[in-house]
Amino acid sequence: MSAVEFHAVAKVYRAKRVIDALSFTIEAGERVVLFGPSGCGKSTVLMLIAGLVAPDAGEIRLAGKVVSTAGRIHAAPQSRGVGMVFQDLALWPHMSVAENIRFGLRARRVAASECRRRIDDIANLVGLGDYLHVRPGELSGGEQQRVALARALVLKPQLLLMDEPLSNLDAALGRRLRAEILRLHAELGFTLVYVTHGGEEAREIGTRTIELGESRAL
Repeated sequence: MSAVEFHAVAKVYRAKRVIDALSFTIEAGERVVLFGPSGCGKSTVLMLIAGLVAPDAGEIRLAGKVVSTAGRIHAAPQSRGVGMVFQDLALWPHMSVAENIRFGLRARRVAASECRRRIDDIANLVGLGDYLHVRPGELSGGEQQRVALARALVLKPQLLLMDEPLSNLDAALGRRLRAEILRLHAELGFTLVYVTHGGEEAREIGTRTIELGESRAL
């Protein structure tokens, strides 16, 4: 079954058509890169998939289920089985690594014992097992990126969305973390939709690329 389907989806912001009659299908387990220049709608596609905004036209399906149509969100973001890693990471600076990872689990009222088990498991998987007690400000950029990954993956998403997550890192660290993302994908089997404007990054991460063009005024 397809993980994501866009059928003639459009989105308009302030009289600018950011997405125009966009149609594509992403199969379960694929690694797909959304590629294109700034302002072409890459991040908007992720927000549409996540259910953070509604399309102005068209239909969006996840795992065969209609989740959004023109002007309507039929499935709330928390019910979509989607994890998201933002460019700015959005970590809570006053919380420890463990508390940051636990945040989504607590919102979903996962039992305390299950929280501890899942936090320990994912922290060890991403190499943060020794850092659960520290705060994000005490970590390197790469370690902070791993916290954001762990926070998304601890929810066991079927679909992971990543919005230029490595853009603020130097080239060498970016390459190491791309390898880490590929390893996690191979181990956990989620579908990955990844936004970048870097050609090398797109070629390394994606098994397939969807190119988006410039947005335009109406």
